[in-house]
Amino acid sequence: MLYRVLADLAVVTHLAFILFAVVGGFLVFRWKRCAWIHLPAAAWAALITFAGWVCPLTPLENWLRERAGVIAYRSGFIDHYILPVIYPGGDFLTRRMQIILGLSLLFLNLWIYMWILRRIVKGKR
Repeated sequence: MLYRVLADLAVVTHLAFILFAVVGGFLVFRWKRCAWIHLPAAAWAALITFAGWVCPLTPLENWLRERAGVIAYRSGFIDHYILPVIYPGGDFLTRRMQIILGLSLLFLNLWIYMWILRRIVKGKR
């Protein structure tokens, strides 16, 4: 029971990290020091995506699920949890889609930080 709860906690942590990496820049608008956490998180997420690596949280979750007696999944977090929500037909994460997601992550965060900088500059005038 404990391992299953910990595995579920790993999934929630994984999802929270992804959301933070994607849109955490908006928190920087409110709390400027948050950039010191967000920028490395976004860079790590982009690196994992571009390199085609598996996030360390995925093997941790699988290990916890195996200890709980639940069948672990073979694919990555995005393949297993996110893509079935977006594409219920069961499409798998291709290398091309990884590149698109990585570029989307970078461009969205670049846009967010540019928006923040423009607001700061306008406020100083």
